[in-house]
Amino acid sequence: MTDSATAVVLRPLGLGDLLTGVPAIRAIRAAVPGHRLVLATTPALAPLAGLIDAVDDVLPARELEPLAWAGPPPELAVDLHGKGPASHVVVARLNPRRQLTFASPGYPGPTWYPDEHEVRRWCRLVSEGLGVPADPDALDLDPPAVPAPVRDAALVHPGAAFAGRRWPADRFAAVARHLAAAGEDVRITGGPAEVLLAGEVAAAAGLPDDAVLAGTTSTLELAALVAAARVVVSGDTGMAHLATAYRRPSVVLFGPVSPALWGPPQRSQHVALWHGDVHAGAGDPWGTTLDPALARISVQEVVAALDGPRIRLRSRRQPRWRRASNSTVFRSLGSRAE
Repeated sequence: MTDSATAVVLRPLGLGDLLTGVPAIRAIRAAVPGHRLVLATTPALAPLAGLIDAVDDVLPARELEPLAWAGPPPELAVDLHGKGPASHVVVARLNPRRQLTFASPGYPGPTWYPDEHEVRRWCRLVSEGLGVPADPDALDLDPPAVPAPVRDAALVHPGAAFAGRRWPADRFAAVARHLAAAGEDVRITGGPAEVLLAGEVAAAAGLPDDAVLAGTTSTLELAALVAAARVVVSGDTGMAHLATAYRRPSVVLFGPVSPALWGPPQRSQHVALWHGDVHAGAGDPWGTTLDPALARISVQEVVAALDGPRIRLRSRRQPRWRRASNSTVFRSLGSRAE
């Protein structure tokens, strides 16, 4: 590896952050096609980073910490983390020949606009800074090499990193119950910290124990699960961005932050629900209590989106548990969610 052939891209954040940065990463690749492109991201996301066709190597990184870079100074370093200056310092310490950041004291670059969609923001940084077009719809990931734990499932993802973005568990359960009554193979997903929440939703929906996949899937298995899904229902989380990356039908529930800033692209198979006030500004995405805008989304709205013309998932086949037996477990699923 030589200093004239390396580009380092900084994006050590969460799953949704990584996936919204994919179009910009692809544009960087187009700008320096002969470089080796190294993506600095969190260790947990390294397997997913390998599914981005523009990335050659992954460098484990932690937010705003110095990079463990052992090579010579890169020819190009790009800050896809934030508006600076703290993240700008991380890439500046690499002593790159060229550096691309948003403008902040001591760092020239394009202007940061707080009301810009996350995908378009980073595309604009690269387009203005490197002089190449950047397609905001270039969000797709390569398919994982691992098999999906379940195929053709309706995935309900009740978790979120903060309570402000977490729709109530009983409402997710009502949606799951509706999907099961329609004949869908419903699975409740989540990370290791969301196992109890997923179990609560599954129990309230009358689903069997094997419907809970939370805490059982690796990062790549989760990606494979979404890639093979019938539909994804989730809040404004990384799960929603995986549905976008694999073009799977999705219903995404927004609360403190508007879909105008973090929502899916304008495709027919993605439905974004939001009842915020565009004039009031964003709520607190790190809030400890349910955001009022998210609370205003009803079960009926989510069900209507699932049954509506954009997704049309109602198969009207028998639920898988009735096909297996006529147990009392299924009979508890039979009522339509109110």
